Amino acid sequence: MQQTADQPDTLVRRVRHELKLRELTVARIEPLGAGFVAITFTGEALADFTSLSFDDHVKFMFADADGAQVRRDYTPRRFSREARELVIEFALHGDGKAVEWARRATVGQRALVGGPRGSMILPAALDWHLLAGDATALPAIARRLEELPAGSRALVRVHAAPDDRRVFAGQADVDLRWFDTAEALAADMQALTLPGGRGFAWGGGEASLMARVRHALNEKGVPREATRVSAYWKQGVAEHHEHLE
Repeated sequence: MQQTADQPDTLVRRVRHELKLRELTVARIEPLGAGFVAITFTGEALADFTSLSFDDHVKFMFADADGAQVRRDYTPRRFSREARELVIEFALHGDGKAVEWARRATVGQRALVGGPRGSMILPAALDWHLLAGDATALPAIARRLEELPAGSRALVRVHAAPDDRRVFAGQADVDLRWFDTAEALAADMQALTLPGGRGFAWGGGEASLMARVRHALNEKGVPREATRVSAYWKQGVAEHHEHLE
């Protein structure tokens, strides 16, 4: 797979990947509590799949009951090139078309996956990591914590219903706080004193909440090159993914 690196800034290196559409087959379906399901896709098309960052997203595509194509963004949760397997975690909240697809998915079912277009590569040596989001950010947060080396320091702030909360694996030293409401998370972000040294702040979730996370980081003077905040979804909008600058 052809890859090209953008001009790096002082902290983040961005790598672009050749955009490719892959037809995959459902191999396994594993419930993750009441609110999520992990679906493993397989296919020889994954022989050249690449996902280098927890912040990557793929475009998941399928046909709805009327034959129209539905497109949604998801985090590649795990990937094995040797096994030709890609795991995506689907939230089972609400009644959206992707939610219904995940609820009714069966082994052997086919779907299309495009991307990822690129990856955000962070340096291994950072003094701290801030990960903030709602339940939709849990797959990315879980992946990041699994990838961090021993001795890393991570502050994790998540707004999620009790049924969605999980035990995170990994070797990092984690300061984890769960919140029942978006307002409580936003208030915590406003009051949070970030550690000293060089760190990186990441956020993912509903657009209005992520706007408040972005505002809090701006007020604290966190350099833009040391942040990445994304609106994964927006209340009342069927397809939404936006990076908040």
